[in-house]
Amino acid sequence: MKLSTKRIKLLPHEDAALKVDSILLRPDKPVALLVLGHGAGAGMTHANMESIALAMAAQGIATYRYNFPFMQRGGGRDKAQVTTDTIRSAVAKARKLIPNVPLLAGGHSFGGRMTTVAQAESPLENVEGLVCCAFPLHAPGKASNHRVEHFSDIKVPCLFHCGDRDAMMTFDLFEPVTRKMKANRKSLATLHKIYTAGHGYKIAKRTRTSDESVFDEMARVTRDWIGGALLRSPRKKSRARQVRNVSQSREPHSLSRTV
Repeated sequence: MKLSTKRIKLLPHEDAALKVDSILLRPDKPVALLVLGHGAGAGMTHANMESIALAMAAQGIATYRYNFPFMQRGGGRDKAQVTTDTIRSAVAKARKLIPNVPLLAGGHSFGGRMTTVAQAESPLENVEGLVCCAFPLHAPGKASNHRVEHFSDIKVPCLFHCGDRDAMMTFDLFEPVTRKMKANRKSLATLHKIYTAGHGYKIAKRTRTSDESVFDEMARVTRDWIGGALLRSPRKKSRARQVRNVSQSREPHSLSRTV
């Protein structure tokens, strides 16, 4: 599998004094481009972010990772507006880098959550779906669903990869919200539970029955979801045909990874 990596300096918003680092990881003939925001505790080069990007590439999905300003400079987290502006800047840059494939946005934990906030406030330009890995529904041990009150304003398909051992997820609270999103037909939500995985993707090796890594599993499900989600999008026929044609032309590939 051929991969190309490009490091780019991104201006996170118009008034920013500091540019942030970003990385485009592009497989040959990508079927889609996913803009990936990192979690609250580690930046875009963390091992989990790298593993997500590599697994997505093995499925033909290009990724564009970027740092939020607080991670680039160090120190406290940015205001919500700075964070959502950074997401919009990353999405706009990604569209320019690879203009002719379906554009998705999301990320790990905090990055995915804030991408849903940005999308709910005002649709991210050209984004056809959201992919959130380890969505942090609440702080550990403090079950609440206030972090998803904005979901009713999201009008694009969403995919949530959530470990069933994640201390920041309570499925009894989250599943009714995703079912409601799916029922209104305006925004289809898909919940993918990752067996034995925690918030940082660590697995219970003794009880996990699959030989597939968590990252490969998420990437495979994402690839399958792209075709299904885009079949229900306004450009469904051309997008679905594009994904199928590229899939048929790609050479077989595999990546093995220890979780």
